[in-house]
Amino acid sequence: MTTAVFPTAPEFHTRFAAAARPLAAVTGAEIQAPLIHGGHARYANLDYGASAPALSVVSAYLNEILPYYASVHRGAGYASQISTSVYENSRDIVRDFVGGRPDDAVIFTRNTTDSLNLLAGCLPFLDGRPAGEVLYLDIEHHANLLPWQNVPHRSVVAAATLAATVDRLRDELARGGVSLLAVTGASNVTGEILPIAALAALAHEYGARIVVDAAQLAPHRRINIAADDVDYLAFSGHKLYAPFGAGVLVGRTDWLDAGTPHLAGGGAVKDARLDSVSWTTGPARHEGGSPNVLGAAALARATQVIAALDTEQWYAHEDAIRSFLVEGLQGIEGVTVHQIFADSAPASSPGGAPGDDQPGTGTIGVVNFSVEGYDAGLVAAYLSAEHGIGLRDGRFCAHPLLKRLGLPAGSLRASFGLGSRLEDAERLLAGLRQLRQTGLGWDYVVDAGRWVPANDTRIYPHWAPNTPGTAGAAPCTVD
Repeated sequence: MTTAVFPTAPEFHTRFAAAARPLAAVTGAEIQAPLIHGGHARYANLDYGASAPALSVVSAYLNEILPYYASVHRGAGYASQISTSVYENSRDIVRDFVGGRPDDAVIFTRNTTDSLNLLAGCLPFLDGRPAGEVLYLDIEHHANLLPWQNVPHRSVVAAATLAATVDRLRDELARGGVSLLAVTGASNVTGEILPIAALAALAHEYGARIVVDAAQLAPHRRINIAADDVDYLAFSGHKLYAPFGAGVLVGRTDWLDAGTPHLAGGGAVKDARLDSVSWTTGPARHEGGSPNVLGAAALARATQVIAALDTEQWYAHEDAIRSFLVEGLQGIEGVTVHQIFADSAPASSPGGAPGDDQPGTGTIGVVNFSVEGYDAGLVAAYLSAEHGIGLRDGRFCAHPLLKRLGLPAGSLRASFGLGSRLEDAERLLAGLRQLRQTGLGWDYVVDAGRWVPANDTRIYPHWAPNTPGTAGAAPCTVD
């Protein structure tokens, strides 16, 4: 493998100065991780793609509104009125964040997966039969793959290049019979961005609508669904620096108002009888039961913080970390960086927007790689136990994609964002170099399908039961 030549100090500071410090404060940025050999290290969180830490501003906001928390809607009490106001106003904030149309519905859900399942229940029917099929690529996260398998559907195998993949989608749409094109905004495995505006235009050209899984895109790039003519967009708060796990679906109302209510329960009805019901329309139709008020509020507040970021500075910060990390990984013998498309650039262009991206021009703060001779789960356990680094291993809920990449047993993913700093990437590279040069510094065993340090005596917080160990760990084979 070709060894990368790292820049001299002045050049280094010029190229990567944008990432020297976090772009925004996040809760838990300075927590200390216990090391297996003794001592502690600042936890290097390179697992933003799974769940991002809460923005400190969001944490403070939650502390401010928590005393006023109450059940929303129909409550005459002071706290209930405030909570209702916060909850309903969150819809407008989120709609503005994604550039939604004035009449777009904003429905709060549990997460992106929930949002896409909701939409799957709202696909149109004609004369009692589905009006068309859902078309999707084989690179999708399970959230944008499995819901469509319960309705008429067809899939397209992505080509070696993004440009050729768009051509394949065009050919399939031209066959007719597609009502919805479902695509990811950015791959959760490799970080490669898809050309949303171009795909929206393509879908509409052939009479279909488009839904974008923006779980990974929304935390990293500006989105404007009105400008890009996107019909539906789904994303999650827990990836957008907001705790409490709220998700959202934004989009056109006609399908949603006519679709099967997602949760049959209180609040979703006009009138309920012992053996029948009249459903309401609007977001309430799909938000049966007591909603996640604090989750919606946290999500809305996080979008306000991100909306206020300087776009060029935001992109430059992330791109600097990604460029540094990719160059460093490519310089370590036995380490391979993976991507789906041969025409994907190694880093995105600062200042660009998803709607401006043409095939092969964009990536977000996600890097996928593998280490020759080592199981991905073992590498992740080693980096955590011996270096205090957290990243993700496995198949990332994208099993078909990992198989096509030649990684059926999984790989490693480093992901980062507003609270990241270049030092995090430096520590990852140092840990991998040490692994390649001297091997593991501790014995590791497989417990409940996961690699863990043998004879682990590290001390964890008393309120974290069953730690150390593998409490709740899912084997890589079924993640």
